[in-house]
Amino acid sequence: MDIRQLRYFITVAEHLNFTKAANQLYVAQSAISHQIADLEEQIGVKLFIRNKRSVQLTPAGSIFLKEAMEIVEKTSGAIEKAKQTDAGLIGSLSIGFLSVHVRRFLPEVIKRFRALYPKVELHLNHFPSKMLKEALEEGELDIALTQPTGLHRIEEIEIQTVAKERYCIVMHENHPLANCKKIKLVDLATEPFIIHNRHDSPIGSYDFIVHLCEQNGLTPRIVSQPRFVDTVPIIVESEMGISILPKSFEAVSSPSLRFIEIDGLEGHDFELVIAWKKNNLNPSISLFLDVLAIK
Repeated sequence: MDIRQLRYFITVAEHLNFTKAANQLYVAQSAISHQIADLEEQIGVKLFIRNKRSVQLTPAGSIFLKEAMEIVEKTSGAIEKAKQTDAGLIGSLSIGFLSVHVRRFLPEVIKRFRALYPKVELHLNHFPSKMLKEALEEGELDIALTQPTGLHRIEEIEIQTVAKERYCIVMHENHPLANCKKIKLVDLATEPFIIHNRHDSPIGSYDFIVHLCEQNGLTPRIVSQPRFVDTVPIIVESEMGISILPKSFEAVSSPSLRFIEIDGLEGHDFELVIAWKKNNLNPSISLFLDVLAIK
């Protein structure tokens, strides 16, 4: 028994006429008669009562018709679901991100993706940078929106730049330099610095800031190294010192803080990338990348 035989049987049962069924199915009437006869032989019961004037379902045929229609419908549904899943239209997608840096664009991207692909279940979570990379490497995430530093160590990794933004000097509005449009790092030689803890910060960020300062003629006097980067603006707001953070932190920080451009800083932008593993077979990844590309 196969689906084709069931389709032939259902069509004959609907028309109660072999000729009309053959015309609808675009096959020879003899082919339908042969398939129905073969089906009856396999089942071991007569499905139709046939004579020269009419075709009628037997009681067994009437019961079998209901079951056959359900089987064909479920099979068609299963095939369609398999095709949609293969195309990424059905399934799930796990996305991890650095919360501060995606606020400007990710909510709109998510809304657009859900409108286009409502049958793809999204799992969205904020991770620290180190955990993002670990989860991506272990296959716990399909996609990560993070910094590129350290990603090259992951096998089969693919990366695309999503956004770049300036690093800024962050200080309280009461600071004597708070009204400057630009500040040279060398002018901050005596300032107390708050920098995200070296062991918990995104790979290289602590060293990046220290190295950046040293390149510009000062060794930062670090007075606090909070474990979580979100704590840095809070400590700056308490006027314990200044910091250097990407511009995107301005949108989530107190209005009493000033984010001031660094004079002479070229080629040192904060870079946000989207990363995924080439050997990840989840077809919804490419759909998300397409939506992100038109953000």
